[in-house]
Amino acid sequence: MNWTPEIGLALLLLIPALGCVGILMSGKSPNIRDAVNLVMGATLLANVVALVIAVGEGARPTWLLVDIGGGLDISFTLEPLGALFAALASGLFLLNTIYGIGYMRGNNAKDQTRFFAFFAVAIAATMGVAASGNMLTLFIFYEILTLSTFPLVTHNGDEKARRGGRIYLGILMATSIGLLLPAVIITQVFAGSTEFVAGGLLGGHLSEFLIGLLLVLYTFGIAKAALIPVHMWLPNAMVAPTPVSAFLHAVAVVKAGVFTMVKMVVYLFGIDVVRESAVSHWLAILAAITIVIGSVIAMTKDNLKARLAWSTIGQLSYVTLGVMIATPLAILGAALQIVMHAFGKITLFMCAGAIYSANKTVNISKMNGMAKAMPWVFVAFFVASLSIIGLPPFAGVWPKLLLFMGMTEPADRWLVIALILSSLLNIVYLLPVSVNAFMKKPDVEPDSEVALEKPPILTVVPPVLTAISVLVLFFMAEPIMEYLRPIFEGGS
Repeated sequence: MNWTPEIGLALLLLIPALGCVGILMSGKSPNIRDAVNLVMGATLLANVVALVIAVGEGARPTWLLVDIGGGLDISFTLEPLGALFAALASGLFLLNTIYGIGYMRGNNAKDQTRFFAFFAVAIAATMGVAASGNMLTLFIFYEILTLSTFPLVTHNGDEKARRGGRIYLGILMATSIGLLLPAVIITQVFAGSTEFVAGGLLGGHLSEFLIGLLLVLYTFGIAKAALIPVHMWLPNAMVAPTPVSAFLHAVAVVKAGVFTMVKMVVYLFGIDVVRESAVSHWLAILAAITIVIGSVIAMTKDNLKARLAWSTIGQLSYVTLGVMIATPLAILGAALQIVMHAFGKITLFMCAGAIYSANKTVNISKMNGMAKAMPWVFVAFFVASLSIIGLPPFAGVWPKLLLFMGMTEPADRWLVIALILSSLLNIVYLLPVSVNAFMKKPDVEPDSEVALEKPPILTVVPPVLTAISVLVLFFMAEPIMEYLRPIFEGGS
C-alpha cells in the first residue's frame, strides 16, 4: 500500500498507539522497550515530515472518523498551522524521548514502562489536536492530553507529586468542562457547526455581545495557555520528572494550549472579527500583564525548574497577545513564538535535568562554578537564554519583532512596553545561571568526585542539538512564515 496524505493523517494516531502497545509488551526488557520507543518517535517524525511537504504543496488531507449527525463529527484535516505544530511536537518528542531514556536510567527512576507508555498516549493526543478538523474533535483530544499527562505529573508518587497533580488536573478539567465545552456548544448552536473555516466560521452569525462572551469563554477555557488567573497548574506541575517538564513546556501541553488559541482566532472567529471586538483589547491587556508578572515572579525563584515554569507563563502570553491584537503580522508573531519558544525552553529544561542528574542540585544559588564539570550543558543553557531574551542571531528575536510590527493601532502600541520589560527581565533571571556557572568558583570546594560528577551523555546531547537549532531557526523564519501564508485566506 502506497503512502498518501490521507494514510499519513491516520498514521498520526496509529503510530503512537502501536508504540504504546509495544512499550507495554516489552516492559520486562528495558533495552527492547527503549528501542520500541525510539523507533516509534522516528517513524512518527518521518510520517509528519512527509505530511508537511504534502501540505506545503497544497494538499489538505481529511479523515472523517465518526459522523455524529446534526453537523457534528469527529474528523481530521491538516492545514499549514496544524502541520507546523505536528512537525514541532514530533521532532521535539523524539529528542525528548532520547533525553528521557538517559534521564530515567541515570536516576534509576521507577515504573519506566508505565512512564513511556503514557508518553506515547500523550503524543498521540497532541497529534490529534494538531490535525483536528473542528473544535469538537480538538476538544476531545485536548482532554485526552490532560488525562494522559496527569500520571506523568504525579509519577514520583510522593505527597508533593500528588498535590501538584491534583492542582494540575483540577484547573485544567474545571476550565475545559466549565468554560471551553460551553463555548463549543454555543458555537455549534449559533453556527450549526464547529468546523475550522478559512476566514472564520462565526462571522455574521453572532452579535457583538456573543462574540465578546465567546472570546472570554474560549480564552480562559484554554487554560493550557496559562493566562492569569488560570495559570497555577503550570508551576505546580513542576513536581514531575524533568523529561515531563520539557514535554509539558515545549512538546505538548502548553504548546497545545497556545496552538488552540491561534486556531480558535484564525478559523473560528476570524482575525477581522477579533480585531474589531472591544473584548479582545482587554484580553490583550491581560496577556501583557501576564507577561510582566510571570517574568517578575521568575526572578524570585531559586529553584531552576520553578524559575523556568514562571518564565513560560510569561512567554506563552506572547501568543495570546498576538492573537488578540489580531493583525496578520501579530498572528504570524504568535505562530512563530510557538516554534521558537519551544526550542529555547526545551533546551533550558533539559539542561536543568542534566544538572540534577549529575549531582541532584535544583537551586540556582548552588550552581556556581558547575560549568567545569559540564561545560556543554551550560553553553547550551546560555545559547537558549539568549534566544528567549530575543537577541539575534537566535530564533527568539523574530516573534518579538513581528509582534512589535503588528501593533499598528494606537491603542495597542503601549503594549510594546510589556515586551521590552519582558526582555529586560529575561536577562536578569536567565543569564546569571550560566554566567555564574562559568565565572564564579564553587561555593564549597569539592572534596570528592561526587561534586564533579558529569551527567549521563543522553541528557547532554539533546539540549546541545536544540541549542544549535535556535541558531539555525533564526535563518528559517522567512520560509516558516511563507508556509503559514495560506492561513490568512479569507481574512485580511
